[in-house]
Amino acid sequence: MQLIGRKEEQKTFKHMMQSTESKLVAVYGRRRIGKTFLIRKYFDTKFTFEIVGLHNGNMKDQIRHFVQTLVRHGYAEAMVAHPDTWMETFDLFSLYLNKLKGKEKKVIFFDELPWFDTPRSKFLMAFEHFWNAFCTKRSDILLIICGSSASWMIKKILQNKGGLHNRISEKMQILPFTLSETKLFLNEKGIKWSMYDIAQLYMTMGGIPYYLDAVRKGESVVQCIDRLCFQKTGLMYNEFEELYTSLFSNSDNHKKIISILASSKGGMTRDELIIKSKLPSGGNLTSTMDELVKSNFIIPWTPYGMKQNKLVFKIEDFFTLFYFKFMHGRSGRQQENWTKLVKNQSWVSWSGFAFERLCFTHTDQIKKALGLSVIQTQIYGWKSQNDDEGAQIDLIIDRADNIIHLCEIKFCNATFVIDKSYAAKLRNKVASFSKVVKKKTLFLTMVTTFGTLDNEYYKELVQNEVTLEDIF
Repeated sequence: MQLIGRKEEQKTFKHMMQSTESKLVAVYGRRRIGKTFLIRKYFDTKFTFEIVGLHNGNMKDQIRHFVQTLVRHGYAEAMVAHPDTWMETFDLFSLYLNKLKGKEKKVIFFDELPWFDTPRSKFLMAFEHFWNAFCTKRSDILLIICGSSASWMIKKILQNKGGLHNRISEKMQILPFTLSETKLFLNEKGIKWSMYDIAQLYMTMGGIPYYLDAVRKGESVVQCIDRLCFQKTGLMYNEFEELYTSLFSNSDNHKKIISILASSKGGMTRDELIIKSKLPSGGNLTSTMDELVKSNFIIPWTPYGMKQNKLVFKIEDFFTLFYFKFMHGRSGRQQENWTKLVKNQSWVSWSGFAFERLCFTHTDQIKKALGLSVIQTQIYGWKSQNDDEGAQIDLIIDRADNIIHLCEIKFCNATFVIDKSYAAKLRNKVASFSKVVKKKTLFLTMVTTFGTLDNEYYKELVQNEVTLEDIF
């Protein structure tokens, strides 16, 4: 398969390769996001040295594996070496690199780096020393480190206070595909779904390449979700537990925070989470939430008009939202035919909520459709603190040129129609928000799947509209 998207990452790799200094690049991101595929595809597997840590291997296993990998890369002298520590192992690795000729960049790839760091192995100390004492004295090393354990990568690498502090040349976070990239990925597999169907799939599992790769040509989106999520042999049947357990050490707290946030459409503040979870307010909670944010499972945002220290946290991961709505707690889930569930009112209401999340993750595309690419903007949500019924704005785009877009987001399988009663609700929303902001012009903006009918209410109320096609 061709490399889809990842344009900025490819530019970064190219820049690193052209640098006249040695570079250390930390690639991180949630499990299944395609980190290893990106690195191997870009460099076409032509590494000077590539190694993958052993899952659940002890220190002795890891060192033996490292030495054997050196032998496979042509360093015959390693066959008679018997290092007992990581310092000795990296000394051996340094000797191997010194023997290599040529001035071109030596690309070294350590995949699943956290697995090397077994208890009391002092791996990280030796790795830091190898980079600082050997690599930085050369100009021809590009060392790429990668790992699926978000906890380890964040604590040990991104927030390193020791030998790697301020030593990382690039911290490259790999994000899910956008809708457009998802379409390209599916097309590459010969799957020609409509944008509406792709949006439904995205709202179920997000733009995670590993999940998308499980979609089969010739099946509908309903059949796909049923097979992957509701059949015991499905790829995502047990994915929730496996995902969080593999990403986070002591994942019980992570799952507890997630389950509480899943019960709140509007999100929660840190203080509300402390009360609901009964977890102590301290370093562990801060670390847990930081890991969830950096792994793109939750997102902090500030409601319009609130102070910056009043952050609200919402679930950002689409599969997690879907799991808690339709999969969690269903003991006979394999009996639940998704064809039936998708016709229920619960799907209709949830799909509207999920589409709001989709729009939040595609605000760049929405702004581009509105011609705002070069105008500075801030993104918010808003809910009236008074008793105004329905006075809630799905998405607010606050422009630096004195205009605010109040985005009304609707997911439906046809052209959306503003009737008399709905027009009254929209007027109420605009009137309620105008009490909060009196010095800016308000543009009511419809964001829908297939557009909004141009009737008398549309002409009266709507200033702009964005469709699903624009978001693609």
